[in-house]
Amino acid sequence: MTLTTPQLDLVLQTPTETLAWVESLPPTDRAEVSPDWIERVKNTQPGNVWALGFRMIERASGLNVGGCAFKGPPNAEGAVEIAYGVDEPKRGRGYATQAAEALTTYALGNAEVKFVLAHTRETNDASARTLTKCGFNRIGEVIDPEDGPVIRWERHRD
Repeated sequence: MTLTTPQLDLVLQTPTETLAWVESLPPTDRAEVSPDWIERVKNTQPGNVWALGFRMIERASGLNVGGCAFKGPPNAEGAVEIAYGVDEPKRGRGYATQAAEALTTYALGNAEVKFVLAHTRETNDASARTLTKCGFNRIGEVIDPEDGPVIRWERHRD
């Protein structure tokens, strides 16, 4: 499966590719990846959009510039969480915004999904700008069981 944006192709990875991508991250970025999510990836079948990551491929160059994913299937409330990251040399080009918007549009096109959520660290102004551009509303600080204190953002179906 591939989701397209103006500059990117978001290509769904296999479980093996997703785990290899996590291992390739710099240690500080890898430390941010949920251990529960990694376990879900290890136990999922290829093609599961809710469990596997997407490679962010810059269409003009064909280069991988980051990754994005859903952090699991829609929950009982109809929520699904997104996550994204752009490689350092490619930041500041709107790629995070494009990826977040593509994931959100895909999710909200699913009848089970009532809203999309994302979490940011208080100090991550770039991610806050990304989510604001994508129509997310800042809900406030919450304690995430995997990430600790984070800012919760939500975008509801129109």
